[in-house]
Amino acid sequence: MVAVVGRPNVGKSTLVNRIVGRREAIVEEKPGVTRDRKLLDAEWAGRDFTIVDTGGWLAAGDTLDRQVTSQSERAISEAAVVLLVVDTSVGVTEEDAAVAALLRKLARPTLVVANKVDGDSREADAWAFTRLGLGDPIPISAIHGRGTGDLLDLVVERLPTEPAEEPGPEDQVLVPSVAIVGRPNVGKSTLFNRLIGDERSVVHDLPGTTRDSIDTLVSTPDGAIRFIDTAGMRRRAREAEGAEFYSLVRALQALDRAHAALLVIDATEGITRQDQRLAERIDAAGNPVVVILNKWELLDAERRAQVTLDLEDRLAFLAYAPVLKVSARTGLGVHKLYPALRDSLSASQRRVATGELNRVLAEAQAAHRSPGGRIMYGTQGGTDPPTFTLFATKAVPAPYLRYLERRIREHFGFGPTPLVFRVRRRAT
Repeated sequence: MVAVVGRPNVGKSTLVNRIVGRREAIVEEKPGVTRDRKLLDAEWAGRDFTIVDTGGWLAAGDTLDRQVTSQSERAISEAAVVLLVVDTSVGVTEEDAAVAALLRKLARPTLVVANKVDGDSREADAWAFTRLGLGDPIPISAIHGRGTGDLLDLVVERLPTEPAEEPGPEDQVLVPSVAIVGRPNVGKSTLFNRLIGDERSVVHDLPGTTRDSIDTLVSTPDGAIRFIDTAGMRRRAREAEGAEFYSLVRALQALDRAHAALLVIDATEGITRQDQRLAERIDAAGNPVVVILNKWELLDAERRAQVTLDLEDRLAFLAYAPVLKVSARTGLGVHKLYPALRDSLSASQRRVATGELNRVLAEAQAAHRSPGGRIMYGTQGGTDPPTFTLFATKAVPAPYLRYLERRIREHFGFGPTPLVFRVRRRAT
C-alpha cells in the first residue's frame, strides 16, 4: 500500500490520477474536495500495488477537518511507502512541517514529492523541502507528468518483496458488489462503517461529506461482499457543478457496476421526490435492491405508520424489494441486512426451465386473456436480472405484462429481484 498524503490543495488527487492512468480521484481547484480514503489499483515496472488518496492533513480545524486528518493518519500507519506531497510554488508551510514530524515519529518509508515543478526554473525551489528532514525531495509536475516515472521507480524500489503468487482466474470467486446510495445526510456512511466494522468513511452531520465512491471487502457467513459507499445524490446531473457533478457521476457509475443496491432513506423526512428518482434509477439499472428506512428509532408509532404507507404508495414499483427499518447509529435491525442481500442476489441469478415457463404463460392467458397480442411462447435469456423474451402476435399492453410478471414471480419464487421482459412480434 502506498499512501499519498499532505496538506489540502497540493495536488494529491492529481498525482493519484496520473499514477493510475485515469481520472479516478475527483480534482477541483479548491481545497477540501477529497475527504475519505480512496484505494485504487496501480502498476509500475511489473509491480502491482494499492495507492491510497487521502484528504488534506490539517493540524487544527473543525470536527470534519479532524476526521479527514484522522483518515490520513490511518492511511500512513497502514502504508508500506508514504508519498508526502508538497507545493513548490508555495514553499514549506506549518502544515507541511507538522505532517513531516508525524512521519518521522512513525518511521514510515517516505518520499517527499515536490509538486508543481512545471519547468527547470522551478527545480531549485524544491530543495527548500530538505528542511522537513525526510531526505531529498523529488521534483515533479503531477498535472503534466514531469518526473512521475522517476518517482514511481523509487516507489517500487521501496516496496516489500513480492507476495506469493495469487490464484489464477479459475480459482477466483466472483465477489458481489453492493452500492449504498441515497440522498445526502441520510446515514449512508454511518451504515457503511457499521457494516464493515471500521471507521472507513468520514461521517459528519454536514450534507455532502462523501465526495467519492469508497469500497471495502467484508467477510460474511455467506462469503465476501464488496460494499461501495457513494456520495449523496441531491439533484440531477445537469444541475450539478464542479465536485458535486463528478461525485454524482461516480455514484451512478458505482450503481451501474454493482450487483445490488441499498437505497437508504431518512425515515424522519419520509419518502421525498429525490428518493423516488433514485429508486427509479436503481430499478432501471436492473439491480436487486434492499430499501433501508434509517433513523427508525427517532419516529413515534403514528409517524412510523405514515412512513410505511407513503413507502407503499410512492415506491410501489419496488414492491418486490425487502424493506428494513434500522438505525445505522445504534445498529438496530442492521443484522437483517445480510440475509436480505443474500436472498436478493440469489434470486437475481435464478434460471427457470423453458417448458415450465411456457406452462405458466399458458395458464395465465387461459385465466385472463390479453387485450392485445397473444403470447405464443417465452424463454429466459439471461440473469442478473432475470430477463425473459416473449414472442407475441402483436404488441402486449404494459398492464398485461405486469400481470404476467406477477404470475411468473409468484410461481417461481423470484422474490426480491427485478424481472425484465422483452416482447418480440412474430407472425402466427
